[in-house]
Amino acid sequence: MKRKLLFALLAGWMGAVSLTAANPGFGTRRYSIAVMGEYSYNNTWGHHGNLDVQALLPFNPHFEMEARQQFSTANVYTTALQFRPKFELPVGEMFIETDVYCRLVARNRMSDLTAALEVGYRMDYVSVTLGLFTRVMNDWDRDWHSNESFVAEPFNLLYRVEVFCRPQDNRWNLSFLFSNVDDYQMERMWQPLFGIGAYVDVADHWRINMGAQCKPTGMFHLDATFYGATARAGFTYRF
Repeated sequence: MKRKLLFALLAGWMGAVSLTAANPGFGTRRYSIAVMGEYSYNNTWGHHGNLDVQALLPFNPHFEMEARQQFSTANVYTTALQFRPKFELPVGEMFIETDVYCRLVARNRMSDLTAALEVGYRMDYVSVTLGLFTRVMNDWDRDWHSNESFVAEPFNLLYRVEVFCRPQDNRWNLSFLFSNVDDYQMERMWQPLFGIGAYVDVADHWRINMGAQCKPTGMFHLDATFYGATARAGFTYRF
């Protein structure tokens, strides 16, 4: 009897350890898929709508992946992949992130490929990322035997600061973003984006997402003017 009780306690303890390891203290990361609709305007493409599909794949406590796809009525299509090893700290966690974004601008018959490597830190109330990215822009109609329409930008600074009003494992939250990168674009370092986001958990598996973003131009040239804005809303199903 004592042996059976000891075995039961040991099994329960092992299960508790496994559950704790799968759920970092600063916020639970669960397999999820999100679908969002966007209204967007900018001075280049005018008014247009976007459909976003996003998946979060936290394979284990130390590695996760994100995959995103955006379809735009501006005849622009973007695929984004993120690979993120994570290292738990006494408070929050540090991570190394590799990003690859591929944008097909069919309306102008060109593509924009960006790849980044970053180091970041996140906890209940803040997430900070700093890194470098490279960009290659290509004209689909160029002569493949020349480099006339091939444009490369080997080094760009990437930064992202997001502040949350409540701990990230709360059932609702509000956040503010300052960055030159978002889910589907990496802008040059002097073109920051300003954003606000919110979510509300309406059930254990369902979350409502909302957000808005503004992109000015000329911020670091002391002559800022409006370039574009985006508003989005949708839902997330968490497994």
